[in-house]
Amino acid sequence: MKVRAVAILGSTGSIGVNTLDVVRLHPDRFSVFALTANLNVDALFAQCLEFSPDIAAMADEASAASLKTRLYQAGSRTEVLQGEAANTKLAGHAQVDVVVAGIVGAIGLLPTLAAARAGKTILVANKEPLVMLGSQIMHEALDHGATIVPVDSEHNAIFQCMPGGGADGMLISGIEKILLTGSGGPFREMAMSEFAGITPEQACAHPNWAMGRKISVDSATMMNKGLELIEACALFDVPPGFVQIVVHPQSIIHSMVQYVDGSILAQMGAPDMRTPIAHALGWPDRIESGTKRLDLIELAHFDFQAPDEIKFPALRLARAAAQEGGTLPAILNAANEVAVEAFLNNGIGFDRIPVLIESAMDTIENQQERSLESVLEADQRSRHYVEGLL
Repeated sequence: MKVRAVAILGSTGSIGVNTLDVVRLHPDRFSVFALTANLNVDALFAQCLEFSPDIAAMADEASAASLKTRLYQAGSRTEVLQGEAANTKLAGHAQVDVVVAGIVGAIGLLPTLAAARAGKTILVANKEPLVMLGSQIMHEALDHGATIVPVDSEHNAIFQCMPGGGADGMLISGIEKILLTGSGGPFREMAMSEFAGITPEQACAHPNWAMGRKISVDSATMMNKGLELIEACALFDVPPGFVQIVVHPQSIIHSMVQYVDGSILAQMGAPDMRTPIAHALGWPDRIESGTKRLDLIELAHFDFQAPDEIKFPALRLARAAAQEGGTLPAILNAANEVAVEAFLNNGIGFDRIPVLIESAMDTIENQQERSLESVLEADQRSRHYVEGLL
């Protein structure tokens, strides 16, 4: 068995840490070629000492210099790179077999595109690139022989429930509907009138999942589910009306696929990202993930309900962006990133996040001819617009 060289973009975040947990279980299958992080020097230093990657990268010069000095003093031979461009360089590196796209936000677009053009196996946990430039990335992957395997628990569940395991263009033959599940976040039962007083700490306290702060807020507004809807349309080549969002508070059924004969296939598992990561890393084989097994007797029951798009307008906005297409999904995503950051910095109230996003979508012109250039321009215009409102 060939040992596959892995590059983990965003190795100190939730996806990166969980990926390394799975890699640690399979030294006969995977070697770590590259690790990248934003500014967490301590965490990346510890990872480098354990996994001895050929290359490590930090986001800025000061962090890179600090990491380089500490690795040199520890006798490590890991090369240290710096800057956002390092992610793109490593994603297309000739010695890399598997790229784990675990960076949060639009910053992951260029590395994901580079990995697709280099024909890599890409484990997509970074949903924003597919939200911004989905169909083009999928076409680039097809043209260059790249394999895209989704890592988001919902999309990985759909992938597993597809004919043939979702391979060869994510076949949709005989499929009637995709059922995209979500927990509903921490404020599912809270009155909308209380949203203005929600604090960042409350929004980041997800009831089921351990995630980064930005994604936790997206879950709380349900924008995360809206972005996942757009991503599902790109991954599985389906229109927005083909995807139904279902609130499932237990987060045990990660998504479902309904077939024309009335069958519904569901993928279940504990709310632990190591399960979809292990599936994606090992695909088409099944490998150990290290996760706790479900006890169905203990679970006893599952609950389902329709999402409340009045209380959580992010769902409505995301579906509108998916339906209109063009650069509107990029406008939506950029406005959301700026608004969420402002909320986390106590600059705006929780209830203002969707208001700012809708204003950007209503104001900035949607370019139907979508290209990398037009998407990047729309991204910047949306960011500047929302920053101006702030």
